[in-house]
Amino acid sequence: MSASEPEPQTGQPVGAHVDTTPARRPAPVVLQGRYGRVEKLAMAHAAGLWAACAGHDTIWTYMSSYGPFADAAAFSQWVASRVPLEDPYSFAIVDSAGHAAGIATLMEIRPAMRSIEVGHIVYSPALQRTPLGTEAQYLLARHAFETLGYRRYEWKCNALNAASRRAALRYGFVFEGILRQQMIAKGRNRDTAFFSMLDSEWPARKAAFERWLAPENFDADGRQRMSLRALNANSVSAPG
Repeated sequence: MSASEPEPQTGQPVGAHVDTTPARRPAPVVLQGRYGRVEKLAMAHAAGLWAACAGHDTIWTYMSSYGPFADAAAFSQWVASRVPLEDPYSFAIVDSAGHAAGIATLMEIRPAMRSIEVGHIVYSPALQRTPLGTEAQYLLARHAFETLGYRRYEWKCNALNAASRRAALRYGFVFEGILRQQMIAKGRNRDTAFFSMLDSEWPARKAAFERWLAPENFDADGRQRMSLRALNANSVSAPG
C-alpha cells in the first residue's frame, strides 16, 4: 500500500503529494550497452529483423493483433507501419555486430501521470536467453526512469503467456493481478496479467541488473553465476 497522509480539512487519508511535472515522451535515442544497443526502429532494420525472425512463428502467438507474417514483404510493410507511431514508440535491439535481433516499444504513454509501459516485445531466437536480451530491458527501464522521468513502469501480457510472466518477475516487476476478459486478441478472449515497477524500486532493480550484466557474473563458458531473479529477491529482502 502506498503512503498516505491526512487531508488537511477532513482528516481523511489521502495519497502523499508527488511531483506533478509531466514526464517526457520518448524520442530518437541510442541506448548503448556492453552487449549491444537499443535505438529507434527504422526501415533499415527490417531486413535483419526478418532474417532473425523468419520461420519462428511462436514468437508472434501472444501478440494481440499481428504476426506471424507470410514473407519479407508483409513483414516490411508491418515495420513501415510501426516506424512513424508515437505510441507505441518502437525500438530495435541491435547486437554488437550490428545485427537487429528484436523489437521493444514504450507504450501507453501518459506523461501527466508519469506512467509508461514496455511492450510489443519481439525477441528472435538469436536474442532469447542472451545477455543482450536482458540488457535491452535494463537500458529501456533506466531510460524511462532516469531520463524521461516516469514513476510507474508497466509490463502487461496475456495471462496464458507463461514465458512473459516469468520474464516480468525475473526483471523485477511486481505482479498486480489479472484483468479478466480485458481484450479480444486475434478473435480470442484475453485475460491480461499486470505487472509494474516503481521509481522507488528502481535503484535496487538497477543494482541487480548491473550485477547480473557484469562480465564477472559469467564463467568461461558464458554461464551465469548468479541469476537475476535471485539478485532481485536479495534486494527485496535486504534491510533499508
